[in-house]
Amino acid sequence: MKVNHTFSINYWLYRSKAKNGKAPIYCRITMNGQRIEMSVKRSIEPSKWVVGAGMVKGVSEEARTINNYLDAIKADLYKKYNQLLILGNPIYLEDIKNSFLGNKKEDKKGLIEVFTYHNDQMKATIGIEVVKATHTKFETVKKKLTSFLKEQYDKKEIYLDDLTNKFIVDFEYYLKVEEKIAHNTVMKYIRNVKKVINIAIANEWLTKNPFSNFKCSTKKVIREILTQAEINELTNKNFEITRLDEVRDIFLFCCYTGYAFVDVEALTTDDVVIGIDGVKWIHTNRKKTGTQSNVPLLQPALRILEKYKNHHCQEIQNRLLPVKSNQKMNAYLKEIATVCNIKKPLTMHIARHTFATTITLSNNVPIETVSKLLGHTKLATTQIYAQVLDTKISKDMLALSKQLEVTENILKKAK
Repeated sequence: MKVNHTFSINYWLYRSKAKNGKAPIYCRITMNGQRIEMSVKRSIEPSKWVVGAGMVKGVSEEARTINNYLDAIKADLYKKYNQLLILGNPIYLEDIKNSFLGNKKEDKKGLIEVFTYHNDQMKATIGIEVVKATHTKFETVKKKLTSFLKEQYDKKEIYLDDLTNKFIVDFEYYLKVEEKIAHNTVMKYIRNVKKVINIAIANEWLTKNPFSNFKCSTKKVIREILTQAEINELTNKNFEITRLDEVRDIFLFCCYTGYAFVDVEALTTDDVVIGIDGVKWIHTNRKKTGTQSNVPLLQPALRILEKYKNHHCQEIQNRLLPVKSNQKMNAYLKEIATVCNIKKPLTMHIARHTFATTITLSNNVPIETVSKLLGHTKLATTQIYAQVLDTKISKDMLALSKQLEVTENILKKAK
């Protein structure tokens, strides 16, 4: 049990809010170094206020009335505090304030409460509007917030009205320092918090966004990709263990199609069609964005599909490839990387980066086409994936060098 050792009540004059020559009187409740403030709905001329004493000077009727009122408030607040102290439960400043103001707890929404409301609604739309992974991310953020509230405030909930910019700054610090989470991931978590807060505002549970001044910034990261030599190493490696052989093939299939895990997992034999050019394509919608993503199958991808055309995943489950869980796929990819002497941390998403860069952009496929193949709604998203490889720079500069040489020879002959 956490015992509160310090509790005080003081009054002060909010001079900057003065109207018609009178400034409002505010009450400040301080407990264990934390404080909360509220208006007492009374005003007085600043010249009549005794700053140190926190009261109206003099013995006029106005002075006696206001001072008696302030004394009554203070006595009531101390009474509320002592009642809570006797119960032996954790005491929160907002509980004392709400008790005085007559606000019922059930009439006020809490951050975790609204997060639960949002997540439950999202859960109901899995497979309709969102994928399970998106719901899982919001559940993770809720758990982090719950841990933060317990660690920072020793409570399970915080009212929306009590949220400040400092809260989100402290949450950022907590995630980075205590949870050891990378900056960009922290920013994703906070964006999700801000989204839930916007829902609270839309439902009129909150009047304004307390985090509006907090700007989510991201740091540029170097995205791992495989070189063509590493792709060849994977392709040519013989695996005697079936699970590794299958995972390698699925990874390579994603390297040649640009599919993310959730997309390749959902592929069925019905998604393979004959395109307008007479070759096989995959026609499907991206799980993440819901956008159409039609991909013509390159020969390496076709060879992989041919390998699994009689596999039980197609005959029994109607799944195009024997995709395992994302966790297992990534775990097996680490084994594969070790066997193939690839030092990079192989994950399923590296295959998507590799398609964007090594397979397409480095082979002069226009970025607009790559963006369409990846199912992106914005070209800027594709540019994040797109890295210019040294091999591409070398190829382009070699072509430029030859062109300059041709031009130079033409000029020499002209002389």
